[in-house]
Formats: sequence, C-alpha cells, structure tokens
Amino acid sequence: MSNIRYMRTFLAIARLGSFSEAAEAVGLTQAAVSLQMRSLEEEFGRALFDRSGRLAVLNTAGQELLPEITALLEHYDRLRQPKPPAGQFIGQLTVGAIVSSMGILAKVVSQLKKEHKQLGIRLISGKSSELTHKVVHGEIDAAFVVGTGRRHPGTHWTMLYQEPICLVTHASLTDNDPYAILAKHPYLRFDRSQHTGHQIDRVLQQMAVVTEDFLELNTLEQLLGLIRREVGVALLPLLHSLQDAELDGLRVLPLPAELGAPTRDIGLIEKRNNPRQAITRELYARYKTLVLK
Repeated sequence: MSNIRYMRTFLAIARLGSFSEAAEAVGLTQAAVSLQMRSLEEEFGRALFDRSGRLAVLNTAGQELLPEITALLEHYDRLRQPKPPAGQFIGQLTVGAIVSSMGILAKVVSQLKKEHKQLGIRLISGKSSELTHKVVHGEIDAAFVVGTGRRHPGTHWTMLYQEPICLVTHASLTDNDPYAILAKHPYLRFDRSQHTGHQIDRVLQQMAVVTEDFLELNTLEQLLGLIRREVGVALLPLLHSLQDAELDGLRVLPLPAELGAPTRDIGLIEKRNNPRQAITRELYARYKTLVLK
C-alpha cells in the first residue's frame, strides 16, 4: 500500500507547505519525501508541485487532486476501521477542547474508556482557532470549541450550549450601572485575537464606553482570579463549568437589555465524514448530559 503512504505525505506537504516540515510530520527524511512525491507524480502522469522556490506549492494539477486524495484517504480509513461488537467502541482518536471545556470532557472520556476497554482517546488543549484548524486539516478527529458562525468546508458543527456575556466585578462593588462601572474601574481584556475577545470588543463598542485598559489575557480563569483580587473588572462569558464556590468573591451583573443578550457559543466541530463519528457523538451526548444537569 505504498501509494496510500505517499498520498498521506502529499496531504502533509499541502498542509505544511514544505517538504522539510512534512518530512518531520510523517517521520521521514526530506530525501525520502522527495522520492515519494516523484513516484506519486509518475503514478498520476503529471507534476503536482511548483518547485521554483524553497516552499512546496501545489500547482494547478496538485490543487485539483487535493480534495480527491483527501476523500480517498477518508474512505480508506473508514474501510480499515474494524467493526466493533454490538454496543462496543474500539479504535484510537484525538479530541481537542478549550481550557474551560477540558474538565468536563476529561470526566466523560475517563468514564467512556472504563466502559470500552479497546477504546483509546487522546485529549489535547488549545485555543479555539488552533483546534479548529487541526480538525479542518485532519490532524485531530474533533474538538469542543467556541463557535464563530463560520462554516468550514468538509466539517460539521453541533451547538452544545451558550454562555451569556456578563460584567464581572469584585463582590465589594455595589454600583449596579454597568456603564459607570466600566468607565470608573481598570478594565481587564480578554485576548482580542480570539473570537471571544472579538465578541466582547463589539459589545464594548455598542456600549460606547471608554475603558481604562489594564491588561489583556487569553485565559478566562486567570482573569477571574485577578478580579477576585480587586485588580479590575471585565466583560466575560459566564462559564458553564463554573461551580458556585468558584464565584465566591465575585459579582456577576447582566448586561443592559438593549445589547441583545450577547452569548458565547460552545459546540463540537468534526470532519463531516469522520469514520469515528459514533464515538464523537457519544462524547457529545454525555458532555451535554453533564452540563445540563
């Protein structure tokens, strides 16, 4: 099945943009990768790359073949997937999750693996944008991420729940006016390079409040910790995973009704033809059951 291996290398080159990076990703030398691609080009009877520069850029023929090879390998992987006994899951898969979803997902995976001894699930954590990229390019099987409203070709998105965006302050603040609070106190921003940060920034623009920015972080839990220490205030999604005890020392205020109740959407993204979809669907169902208790 040499051609199958060669086509996997082809996809790695298409994703990473160079023979050297692809070689590292698939565990080969750069010379071996070059030889594989020469053999693949001979098999298809045409050049697949523009080799004029240092990068490996797909030419027109390579771009035309890319979706076909992707579909072929997905179909091949489905054929190779052994049919499990009735009621049993088997196989290996990798699932990603944002930090705030990892605790619940880890609990779900732990229970599922106890029930299905031949099932292996590796969990990875990361930012929504990074995990979505990995799903789109077939590097991981699925991920629990923040929804952006954008639909990526070849993927399927399923909403899990929505987290309302609220104003979070230290419990000692007694003011009930979100506009006044944001104008008077140091403001802690959530990373604007992430979709959640973009959403929050749009809310601030709607409110037309000029904030005194103190710092910007990409971890919600750290921001909550700083608010608890009276460093400042912040607009943040009210995490579903937060326990009552974790809100001790904090005050959560809803945003004015005229803003339209903005939320952060959390859901599951996976490849549309994922051969392990029965497993990811089970993870989704169990996760949702725990959250909605």
